[in-house]
Amino acid sequence: MYSFEQLKIFVCVCESGSFSAAARQLKRAQSGVSQSISNLEIAVNQVLFLRDKNTPVLTDNGKALLPIARAILHQQHFFDQKIEALTSGDEHELVIAIDESAVNPFLLDLLSECAGRFPLTHIEILLDTTFNVEEMVRSGRAQIGIIYFNGALKSDMDHYIIGHQKFITMVSPDHALTTLSQVKEADLQAHRQIVYRGVEYKELWFSYGISTHAWYTNTHQMLLELATRGVGWAVVPESMATPYLLDKRLVALPVVFEPNGWMTAVGCLVSRRQKRGPVLGHILSMLQTKYDVR
Repeated sequence: MYSFEQLKIFVCVCESGSFSAAARQLKRAQSGVSQSISNLEIAVNQVLFLRDKNTPVLTDNGKALLPIARAILHQQHFFDQKIEALTSGDEHELVIAIDESAVNPFLLDLLSECAGRFPLTHIEILLDTTFNVEEMVRSGRAQIGIIYFNGALKSDMDHYIIGHQKFITMVSPDHALTTLSQVKEADLQAHRQIVYRGVEYKELWFSYGISTHAWYTNTHQMLLELATRGVGWAVVPESMATPYLLDKRLVALPVVFEPNGWMTAVGCLVSRRQKRGPVLGHILSMLQTKYDVR
């Protein structure tokens, strides 16, 4: 019966080009490498290399077995990683729920980095409203939640402030409100508002409906798209609105009571239902030290 060690030496000889090069790479005697290949050939009853020249040449059968040997070694490595993860306490899976408008380049880079650092942890990412994200963490559906934070204490979960997001009031360039040098609350109330609202009829405390005529949607992306088509005015995250401002699909209104927009805190919620392992700990550490959506 062949061994993993024999397969490792076989692959190393193929990749390095000779027994001597493989011996140097593996820090073994060349005679030991040669004997290992001979034992492998006996075990599989196949001639793997032609040795009539100074440099061993793979036979057709050797070429057929090489990719399978690589696959077996890869699976062995995966198996060893899994054992190491189970021993060290790395989480098998982690669910992260995020308000759809709070995703930013840093968060995407962090998730990408986690893919390399914790290759055996399955991560599920859910995008939803702030209200639904909070409920997912509360119920245990998600271990981490990123939301807009209103400052209320969360007695059933841990919570942190990790950054801030600016919201601004936007309309299409040809909207009637753009003709005003100053926009007052009464002016906004007189025109249709597109309001961000969850499926449970919950609205954010800083962008709730004030107009007598309103449309509703549960994503800020839809707010932006409807606003560009002149449906109404909307309060949207500046980070999402910037491309629309740059290409002049939307303009920011000079609102009297919010001349510089509304700055709100971005919070991180952490479930207490799951033990904190290395993956969760790493993500929380990064979020608390570097995350910001501005």
